[in-house]
Amino acid sequence: MDTSGRRFSGSLAATAIANMHDRGNGLGGGFAGYGIYPDFADNYCLHIMFLSKETRTEVEDYLRRNFRIHHGEEIPTRRDARVTNPPIIWRYFVDPVVHGENGADPASEQDYIVDRVMEINTGISNAFVFSSGKDMGVFKGVGFPEDVAEYFRIQDYSGYIWTAHGRFPTNTSGWWGGAHPFSVLDWTVVHNGEISSYGINRRYLEMHGYVCTMHTDTEVVAYAADLLMRRHGLSVELAAKVMAPPLWEVIDRMPPGEREIALALRQVYGSLLLNGPFTVIVCRSGEMIGLTDRIRLRPLAVATAGDMLFLSSEEAAIRLVWPDVEKTWIPVGGQPIVGRLKGGVAAPPPSAIATALAGGER
Repeated sequence: MDTSGRRFSGSLAATAIANMHDRGNGLGGGFAGYGIYPDFADNYCLHIMFLSKETRTEVEDYLRRNFRIHHGEEIPTRRDARVTNPPIIWRYFVDPVVHGENGADPASEQDYIVDRVMEINTGISNAFVFSSGKDMGVFKGVGFPEDVAEYFRIQDYSGYIWTAHGRFPTNTSGWWGGAHPFSVLDWTVVHNGEISSYGINRRYLEMHGYVCTMHTDTEVVAYAADLLMRRHGLSVELAAKVMAPPLWEVIDRMPPGEREIALALRQVYGSLLLNGPFTVIVCRSGEMIGLTDRIRLRPLAVATAGDMLFLSSEEAAIRLVWPDVEKTWIPVGGQPIVGRLKGGVAAPPPSAIATALAGGER
């Protein structure tokens, strides 16, 4: 992320993730870019994959009934890239037809978008909306990430945030919708690890109108982020304490006020605790968040250089694309690292243990 808002080529993320080729097995790769659609920055952009031409016709009829469509086109691709059985993939720049008492209501608009995405993904066979935010987009598929980058011509896009993922499926099949990032509205999530609490997380989210259709545990993290931070208005720090809460013995030692907050979060949002080993990078427009599980069972390296913030499974990937980083460290488990547009990096200073694990502050 460039916290100043300067846009840079997606090739930077493609080069970094390619350096971690052996972390995947070719069954999923993907990218998310923010600030990539300046000509349509005020419109929601729906990236939709179709498994048949007939499905596209049905979806476009649905879109015309529910949106004002400003532009629609097949997403440009490189047909000779090494990807497996690509579906038909289009993008549509749209506005919802929703008005509040005093004109357009952003909250109503966003809820409307989420509801329509869920309707398409559950009600129209062989169609999946996999990106639905403003001035951002997800590009993903079956293949190694460098091949997916070539297929979608990632180097042709520029944005101020890029995330990338190479998948090694363990519990679910490798298919185009199941590749990372997962997204709803402008939220995107890439994940390393396993969400063993998927069942209870999914049931809780379905009570709030979300439907999991991508057959992969990571999907719940995107919906949890939307519910906690957009709909319920929690800060990043409080949302992190929901998804990766302090251990009970740590809560017992907290000062009274802090302990009451931690207990309230556990009582209200206990079903959104993410169990299992994980590192996630959660993004939305203007913000990039890195978070690990409480005992840091999956790796996360952090680096800064001027306005640039880097989060990665491996420090080597960062140094490959930006050799002159100013500072690197490994964050404490359960403590979010946050990059904000025009606001720089919000992160607790590395603890002595974290600094030692990182090999010393550099």
